[in-house]
Amino acid sequence: MTPPAVRAERLFRFFHSGDEEVLALRGVSLELAAGEWLALTGPSGSGKSTLLACLAGLDEPDGGNVWIAGRRITRRPEPARARLRGRHIGMLYQSGNLLEHLTVAQNIRFARRVARQPRDGDDVTDRLASVGLDGYADAPPGELSGGQAVRAALAVALANDPPVIIADEPTGELDEVTERAVLGLLAAHAATGTAVLVASHSRAVARAAHRVLRLRDGHLVDPGEYQGGR
Repeated sequence: MTPPAVRAERLFRFFHSGDEEVLALRGVSLELAAGEWLALTGPSGSGKSTLLACLAGLDEPDGGNVWIAGRRITRRPEPARARLRGRHIGMLYQSGNLLEHLTVAQNIRFARRVARQPRDGDDVTDRLASVGLDGYADAPPGELSGGQAVRAALAVALANDPPVIIADEPTGELDEVTERAVLGLLAAHAATGTAVLVASHSRAVARAAHRVLRLRDGHLVDPGEYQGGR
């Protein structure tokens, strides 16, 4: 049986603020299948970003475990987590996805080197064309519009053809037209078998997703299903 692209079991995460202990995650469990697009919603401070960080191996939960493509990413040294993340996960944020001193093409190639995933030949031009950025290979990030920067960041996130994309408010600063275009790109990759997890306040993201989970005070509440893109 093929394992889920992402599986989390009873994740707990707490932080200390002075004498207070803040529970950011309270026993969160979820599964994400290959080709599934899951939207994660909830108010600010509900634990969405903390959950994404734990799923991607950027943060260690205080309890519970995470598996990516059947391989446990929790309870490993950071270099091991980084290797798994580089090979299996594409990360996409609202901003700060690109290294400003590198061109768009160099950002893609750098992502491949970090993940130790060299390629035969160079398909950067084709990859940029697939996200609507023909002719922008040599552009520095500072010359890109907001929508172009998100498209370039998606190309970087997909540099190693990861089986999982994890995105945190990727369309939060985009206009409606550009948001639709970016969501269309994510939907296209989900259709080819990539698992997509997007945390967002956007109703458009929820409508486009196959399923919606809601976080409140570190709990998953009323998971339900939103019959969107299928």
